Amino acid sequence: MASKHLLYFTGEDHYLYRATRGELELEAQFGGDEAGVGAFREYLRGRKGALFSIVADLTGEDFHEEQIPLLRGGDREAVVQRRIAQRYRDTRLAAAISLGAVRSPERRNERLLLTSFINTQGLAPWLDALEESDARLEGVFSVPLLAPALAARLGLRSGRAFIVTATRAGLRQSFVEDGKLRFARLERTGEMAPQALSMFVRSETLRLAQYLVTLRVLPREGGPVQVLVVAPPGQRAVFEQVLQSDARLVFRTVDTAEAERAAGLRRKPEGIAGEALYLHLAAKHPPREQFASSGERRRYLVWQLQRAVIGAGAIGFAACVLFAGARWLDVVQARGKAEQQAEEARRSAEAYARITAGFPVTHTSTENLKATVTEFTRIAQRSPPPERALLHVSQVLEKFPQFEIDSISWSVGRRGERRAGERAAAPAAAAKPEAQGESAETLEINGRVNAMQRSDYRGLTAQLQRFAAALGTSGYELTRTQLPFDITSEGTLSGDMGGAETSEAPRFTVVLTRHLP
Repeated sequence: MASKHLLYFTGEDHYLYRATRGELELEAQFGGDEAGVGAFREYLRGRKGALFSIVADLTGEDFHEEQIPLLRGGDREAVVQRRIAQRYRDTRLAAAISLGAVRSPERRNERLLLTSFINTQGLAPWLDALEESDARLEGVFSVPLLAPALAARLGLRSGRAFIVTATRAGLRQSFVEDGKLRFARLERTGEMAPQALSMFVRSETLRLAQYLVTLRVLPREGGPVQVLVVAPPGQRAVFEQVLQSDARLVFRTVDTAEAERAAGLRRKPEGIAGEALYLHLAAKHPPREQFASSGERRRYLVWQLQRAVIGAGAIGFAACVLFAGARWLDVVQARGKAEQQAEEARRSAEAYARITAGFPVTHTSTENLKATVTEFTRIAQRSPPPERALLHVSQVLEKFPQFEIDSISWSVGRRGERRAGERAAAPAAAAKPEAQGESAETLEINGRVNAMQRSDYRGLTAQLQRFAAALGTSGYELTRTQLPFDITSEGTLSGDMGGAETSEAPRFTVVLTRHLP
């Protein structure tokens, strides 16, 4: 971070500090006369482009509240400048602080606090010196403009409060309402003992409160107002003993070291008073409101724009670098994978060469061998083993224990291709039309039916039909069923069905087929 030069401007002497990383360092001291201005010009020689801010701690600072129509943009700026010109003869160092909107049934207005120095002639030569040296002027601030920032650092962000500090210029009193400056006053103190200074703080704060009631800035019947007093080093106990709260003012005393820690000031030069807090805030947290015009701050505004452009370019460059890095990592990973796959391909080719080197000498090509192996694999896949068929038959037999199997004939072939004996035995009417050319698995089951009389043809027929229906599941189709007797219309039934008994169990034949994919 670039260091800032802070010119602390009082009614007598002026002090030049350099602020860097929360530290203040005294660089020079100038008198308030023409010799001091000349010494300041000599100091600025060779410091082109240096960053400066002016913090004025002067008496005679004017505060005036106005109301303007609630406007935006250029219209508001024109109205504000007109009100400033009506109020002050010299508008070079004047500022307008917005106090918020005022809403009424008739119209909406904006409250403004117009502030300026009664005599700006003392500041003009110093501003001209900065302009001639091509220095960058960040702004011209007064101690009261920095008081709201100090109050916020010390925990007062709302309500009405007095901020009281002892600086080189004297006793500074600032009245803040809801984080906005309303009024300020500077009283010269000189060298005073701690007891006398604390009593002076109490009496002057009471006078200021009564004056603000007269101006109707403070309500006459309002509640107590907080008073935040920053005591000089080692004087907090004396201040707390004298500054007793009452129904009108509630005092709170803060030691200078505690206030510096809250503001973030880490180191300061010897002999500096309470102005160190305001100088540090002007360097680290400058308020938006200040007295210098945009023309006097032109070099600073151009410098800010350049920094913004450079910052945006740096962010864009960093984003491009990150994107390029991510892409580079992707390329490295892709190259690694390609090299790995190439190595695996090389190893596979070497292994293939070693395997084929051990093959016997053949009178055909490698492509023919590959085609043969592929066709063999396909044939093997389309030639299933008989385990599935036998398992299916065994599962059905567990449900029909009265059936006993004599033989099972299993074969695989084209559907519709039956043995000559099967075609002669099967009746023409019972034959089912089947698609030619489809591979099928054929299962012929021969067996006997126990525990039933041969003459009970109805019961025997029913049992066989249930058995055959159970076999015709799980993808199997019932192709043919041969009962122990002929029940078709072409057969001849003769003799006494129930007269002749025999010990031979009735025999049957069942033929199943299953389509192969």
